Amino acid sequence: MTVSPVNMAAASESSVRRRRVESKRASSEEDEEEEEEKKKERETEPRALRAGSYWLTRIVLLRSIAFIYFVAFAVAYNQNKQLIGERGLMPCEDYLRSVKRYVGGKIGAAALAYTPSVLWFLDWSCMDANLDGVALLGLALSGFVLLTGAANMLIMAALWALYHSLVSVGQLWYSFGWESQLLETGFLGIFLCPVWSLSQVPRRCPPSLISIWTFRWLIVRIMLGAGLIKVRGDKCWRDLTCMDYHYETQPMPNPMSYYMHRSPWWFHRFETLSNHFIELIAPFFTFTGRRMCAVNGAIQVLFQVTLIVSGNLSFLNWLTIVPSLACFDDAALGFLFRSGGGAKRKVLEIQAEEAAGRTPKPTRGMLMRRVVNVSLGVLIGCLSVPVVMNLLSSRQVMNTSFDPLRIVNTYGAFGSITKERTEVIFQGTLSSDPKDPQAVWEEYQFLCKPGDVYRRPCLISPYHYRLDWLMWFAAFQTYEQSEWVIHIAGRLLANDSSVLSLLDHNPFQGRDNPRWVRGEHFRYKFSSPGSASAAEGKWWLRKRIGAYFPPVNLEGLRGYFQSRNWAHPHIPANRKLKS
Repeated sequence: MTVSPVNMAAASESSVRRRRVESKRASSEEDEEEEEEKKKERETEPRALRAGSYWLTRIVLLRSIAFIYFVAFAVAYNQNKQLIGERGLMPCEDYLRSVKRYVGGKIGAAALAYTPSVLWFLDWSCMDANLDGVALLGLALSGFVLLTGAANMLIMAALWALYHSLVSVGQLWYSFGWESQLLETGFLGIFLCPVWSLSQVPRRCPPSLISIWTFRWLIVRIMLGAGLIKVRGDKCWRDLTCMDYHYETQPMPNPMSYYMHRSPWWFHRFETLSNHFIELIAPFFTFTGRRMCAVNGAIQVLFQVTLIVSGNLSFLNWLTIVPSLACFDDAALGFLFRSGGGAKRKVLEIQAEEAAGRTPKPTRGMLMRRVVNVSLGVLIGCLSVPVVMNLLSSRQVMNTSFDPLRIVNTYGAFGSITKERTEVIFQGTLSSDPKDPQAVWEEYQFLCKPGDVYRRPCLISPYHYRLDWLMWFAAFQTYEQSEWVIHIAGRLLANDSSVLSLLDHNPFQGRDNPRWVRGEHFRYKFSSPGSASAAEGKWWLRKRIGAYFPPVNLEGLRGYFQSRNWAHPHIPANRKLKS
């Protein structure tokens, strides 16, 4: 049978046409399937952040911790040499030597347990450089975390170790409760992070709920400790009158304190009642579900902001905001991040994958991380036992550590309120006879603490002037209880530049050294807004109480300095008096 060319061509054309139709049909079906898959993905992809995850919370916590570290290391860099350096008021080298003698003369486990510090292993002949190096390294690491919002366990552990090294040798100058609070907060921050990764949203290291709860437990303890020490302490917290005095007598008032002090009596009563509610009741909201936990977080943050506005309590209030942030999940904190930002977009992708059931299988590293998180929870639980017992005790103490590494501590603030403000004012004279009625006594001015009645109260929070704070404590003690005050007097007699750098005004700058220095004790009160004194520009009114310490000169202090092994200002800096 013969097939004509015409028929063959027709058959071939028909076959091609049929294949084209089938190809288009297959392509159309594939497009429909792909569109269906995209539709399903759009349906499962959250349009907004879902509650219950803490990826963004971790970023906020890490940046907040880094900010506090940055401030703390900046304070250390600017003040450590004058306070605990080679020519400091309390040299840390002397302290380390005394600890070394106490533990048997060796730098070993006992010395490290008593004083955990990397300074043990550095060259003590360059202690100022060591202190600066620790502070600068801390500034660099904390600045990196603050700018990037990313960290790993190594960086956070390094920050904790560096600051612990300073606190451990800081002696009186680092004796404030917020130092331990920063160390505890920083320790918890270590376990927020992956071991190596520096990604803001490391997919294989989700934030642990245990880690989040350690921060929540911290804010609960801080608030309960502060609230209980108040109701057990000063009677004015129970009769609601403490706020009548607080703004005027707090360590470092700011300009707003001046006006807050003159609030109506009923407003002060409301403040005290609110304080009791915030510190004694609101913390329990943490355990009553997501929404109430967030309510407590918002209350605590607003409370700390109010305290920041009304006083200069160093970085304490800024630091207390940090664990409060753990009360919020990603859904609550999403407004802090740009909609198209990388971190927020990645979190949305992760939540979409979880909604679609495409979560990655746990790796070996993730399983090990879970073990670490559980271990952290057990550690914090065990170390919390003495803290809880202290909170329940009628003999509660505040701002105390129960372990050498200060991992879990007890806190509290203003358990008692001073009803009058007193200040120690250093004065110097060029007169040869301090008893001469014609002697002109000129005043030194500190950087922040009240002195000149015409000077406006300072505004420095979260920065911290350590010497100014200790002068507040010294004012309601005696100079025998605060011997370092006499040490300062000796340095002022010599116009010592290291100590004078911690002051705002030296009346003898560019002149002869003062021959005598004395300490005068004054009672300070705010002037009344609108009064004649205020119209003259006076922020304060003061009245002399008496002498805080008598006039002293360098020769008269020689025996006093020698008995305490202090370097006399007339002796070169590289020599020490023999005890």
